[in-house]
Amino acid sequence: MIERTIYLEGIDPLYFYGINNINFEILKKSFPKLRIIGRGEELKVLGEAGEIDQFESKIFRMIDYFQKYNSLSLEEIEEIIEESGRGLLKTEEGPDDVLVYGNNGKIIKARTINQIRLVKSYTENDLLFAIGPAGTGKTYTAIALAVRALKNREVKKIILTRPAVEAGERLGFLPGDMKDKLDPYLQPLYDALHDMIPYKKLSGLIEEGTIQIAPIAYMRGRTLDHAFVILDEGQNCTASQLKMFLTRMGKEAKFIVTGDITQVDLPNKADSGLVKVLSILEGIEGIGMIEFDGRDIIRHKLVKFIVEAYNKQAPNIK
Repeated sequence: MIERTIYLEGIDPLYFYGINNINFEILKKSFPKLRIIGRGEELKVLGEAGEIDQFESKIFRMIDYFQKYNSLSLEEIEEIIEESGRGLLKTEEGPDDVLVYGNNGKIIKARTINQIRLVKSYTENDLLFAIGPAGTGKTYTAIALAVRALKNREVKKIILTRPAVEAGERLGFLPGDMKDKLDPYLQPLYDALHDMIPYKKLSGLIEEGTIQIAPIAYMRGRTLDHAFVILDEGQNCTASQLKMFLTRMGKEAKFIVTGDITQVDLPNKADSGLVKVLSILEGIEGIGMIEFDGRDIIRHKLVKFIVEAYNKQAPNIK
């Protein structure tokens, strides 16, 4: 007898359970040997491992069906439970371009020309550089690729890192321990993950070390095997920091470096190593370089015009 928690990722729990929990009651009746407890986005299941595996497989098929067709009727649930459920899926459809289904069924996929190029380049290269202005979705798309790779068991862990460029000057003035002092620099990475993974599951993955978020200084001396590693804000790394980071690459690893060469926050902007490394590594097989631009800006529609106006009228303001 074991207990397992299954997370309802990619579907609103209210829709999954059905009106007056009718869908949930059908599930329980279909698996009488299991004790099934539904609590929001979590299903706690107690029983024999083989029975739980079958139950989990059916749950994932239901979620997959809902994500594809935005429908999960009682009849569809019964067919998925009784048969394989594959007969319900449209075989004539091409490859699904969805990267992951986020919380409450949010569809996360490449939506702009260079986001699509980044996803395509990921299949062809183990090291990628995604360079471009704010709001183009560089980091968000990279993290979605990482979450997909983890879910598909292509990697064993995700490592997200950023340089804390102001740490030497200001950390001492911030309250709390070292984690509290560094978290503000890493918050954008947490924000993206919270879009894609339920809160409790994400907390568990971080606690067990499957997802690690740390400043780049913590990478020194490590060999990162079977990992998807993303370095965000790469323009704020020195040349030596970037060399140190890139040489951490272990077996079966995927690395993505994102950055905006117009937004260097180092005291001496010439110390940024990102432009240098792009030149040094250009043309090496297995390394892809994607340059994002104004076409990829997906924040508020005004952001695109703000960036363009600054580039034209005040190019020296970074």
